[in-house]
Amino acid sequence: MTRNGSSRLLTVEEVAAWLRVSEATVRNKYRAWGLTPQKVGRLLRFRERDITNYLDEHYG
Repeated sequence: MTRNGSSRLLTVEEVAAWLRVSEATVRNKYRAWGLTPQKVGRLLRFRERDITNYLDEHYG
């Protein structure tokens, strides 16, 4: 992984596990957190670099 993360797409489940929150929290809060999902059909995916940037800006 590069410093700012990769372009790898993460599932809601993977993001929730990484942030140690529930999947429902990710689904309900991603807009408030300023995360832009990538839609794959009806499914939400998040770029790894967007998550790392969010964490750096708010907790880094």
